[in-house]
Amino acid sequence: MSIFTLDTQDGIATITMNDPSQPQNVLNSGIQTEYEAVFSQIELDDSLAGLIFQSGKPGCFLAGADISMLQGITSEEQAVESSELLHAMFDRITKLKIPTVAAIDGVCLGGGLELALAFDYRIASDDKATKIGLPEVQLGLIPGGGGTQRLPRLIDLPTALDLLLTGKQLNGKRAHKAGIVDAVVPASILTDVATRYIARGKPKRRQSAKNWLFKFGPIRKYVISQARSKTLKATKGKYPAPIKILKVVNRGLRMGLKKGLKNEAKAFGHMLMTPESQQLVNIFFASTDLKKDTGVDSDATAVPVEQVGVLGAGLMGAGIAYVSATKAGKTVRLKDISNEGVAKGIAYTGKILDKQVARRRMTALDRQAHLARLTGGTDYRGFATSDVVIEAVFESLDLKQGMVADIEALNTEKKTIFATNTSAIPIDSVAANAKYPERVVGMHYFSPVEKMPLLEVVTGSKTADWVTATAVELGKQQGKTVIVVNDGPGFYTTRILVPYNMEAVRMVLEGVAIEEVDSALEHFGMPVGPIKLMDEVGIDVGAHIVTTLNQAFGDRIPLIDGVDRVLADDRKGRKNGRGFYDYSEKSKGKQVDETIYDVLNLPNHGRTELSGQAIAERIILTMLNEAAYCLQDGILRSARDGDIGAIFGLGFPPFLGGPFRYMDTLGAAAVVEKLEALKAEFGLRFEPAPILRKHAKKGTRFYTA
Repeated sequence: MSIFTLDTQDGIATITMNDPSQPQNVLNSGIQTEYEAVFSQIELDDSLAGLIFQSGKPGCFLAGADISMLQGITSEEQAVESSELLHAMFDRITKLKIPTVAAIDGVCLGGGLELALAFDYRIASDDKATKIGLPEVQLGLIPGGGGTQRLPRLIDLPTALDLLLTGKQLNGKRAHKAGIVDAVVPASILTDVATRYIARGKPKRRQSAKNWLFKFGPIRKYVISQARSKTLKATKGKYPAPIKILKVVNRGLRMGLKKGLKNEAKAFGHMLMTPESQQLVNIFFASTDLKKDTGVDSDATAVPVEQVGVLGAGLMGAGIAYVSATKAGKTVRLKDISNEGVAKGIAYTGKILDKQVARRRMTALDRQAHLARLTGGTDYRGFATSDVVIEAVFESLDLKQGMVADIEALNTEKKTIFATNTSAIPIDSVAANAKYPERVVGMHYFSPVEKMPLLEVVTGSKTADWVTATAVELGKQQGKTVIVVNDGPGFYTTRILVPYNMEAVRMVLEGVAIEEVDSALEHFGMPVGPIKLMDEVGIDVGAHIVTTLNQAFGDRIPLIDGVDRVLADDRKGRKNGRGFYDYSEKSKGKQVDETIYDVLNLPNHGRTELSGQAIAERIILTMLNEAAYCLQDGILRSARDGDIGAIFGLGFPPFLGGPFRYMDTLGAAAVVEKLEALKAEFGLRFEPAPILRKHAKKGTRFYTA
């Protein structure tokens, strides 16, 4: 079957793209011959009055380049040629003497938008599936099909830069407001409206007064400079693609479209070969694989979930209720110990929805529909019919076991799944007294739930595969990237976070200033420093988890006296306004609370000759080593899951690819050598994981390809 079909009626040619070999339309090497043939027919037909380009795939106009094809490119020269090929393909559209229209219904991203930008007009459907943008920067790349040149010439420069530098995706209405599309209409009349635009003829030069303003050197340079400063602040200089985009856009506006496209191709070739891009592409494929992963090795399938019960209406419980009701579309019953708590939990969802209405991302009617799915109370009414009950209460084993018993007593006929949101207590312990331990599973969310992308599903030794598969599917419906890990103290993410945080505290106790520790890890690429993170999570929560892991692993995760002194001074972190940082009205958590050093008995704090690199290396090695232990102990199913869990759950630098990709980059032998040196100086907590020693001895890697 053909990818492109050409139909001509009343002098208007319509090209329909529908690749039968792909679930979505993508740009790859296989379409070139057909593309050339169909456009040759258009160019040779003097009777044509116009051209419409559309998709035959519902929900997808053109999803961009085939990422797997990019992985097959092995040199800058080859990458430059691929970009120049796209330029030539799209140039054939711009040179047509007849008016042209791109009729966009569904996903129109990357190369899809770059193709659309070559047309005279763009008409988009108002369907929810329509997403328009240039997300290449999220893969460490720059657009290679003319996007850096045509978009800033079509719309105002600040808006174009915002789209290019963030990779954000717009729906039809927002794309119209930005000036990218000429009209937004129902999908049913998309072709009719496109035909009307053909009747308008070729448009005159389409550049707004704002665009002409930005062509002036001083104004353009100022806008680029401001964008550069903002970008460097956000990326800490760790991602080269945004800076390269700014340079390419600036040079293109200064030198003209032809030279701009040539410069874009050269820059695209360079960026595709960078290690940052290669790691980000690895993450893309890992995330894509997880979307297809059911979480089990058997043929067990998820059961339908219509009703979800949530126990606990605090920030975590309220967040779980929100994603269950709004993103997953489930009927949700929220329980708390007081009516005030229930009201606050429901109000939490209302406030998030109010912001979406204010930003015109949602109608007031849709807001009411979402809220109507969420109810609450102080008893178990409504829980007997729940398909899944998720608890989000304090880390108390007795409390969680009591809730399992309560839910099991409600309805013995319904096979209700009990999911615990514990971050450290083993699932087998929670299920120890359960009548149906096979229905108990862990669903470890991260705060704030509505923003954090990861869900860690934890399987106990008796958890049934259908229960795991159902938890995974529910998590995906809630908008989460889901990894499945096996049971054990701290599971995966908490287990690798604890030694990381504790080593940071030890360095403070050794005299390193708190801000130096946090700054070193932020410079390494973490979104927030480890000491600041302890304040955010809750120092008391962290201390409880450390005790749990110490009981399991002994001297490998030892306790620290300093944390006890902090808690004794009633410092729990941001939640009670007292922690390592100052949460007064003046500071608002931006500065360290200097009195913490008196609590820790450190009058000479901040006197250290350690470099930021040395600080970061020592702390991050604890996380890398513990990740290796988790893989060796069977907590992780794969290195892939370990990398995704650390990146999406803990903010491990994506440009490094995750703990396992990073260890492969460093080399296992180098990692073991560094750990051995630290072990000699500080003790058993730096004992290299046997699996690391094995890779070091054999010269092998965690990833075979």
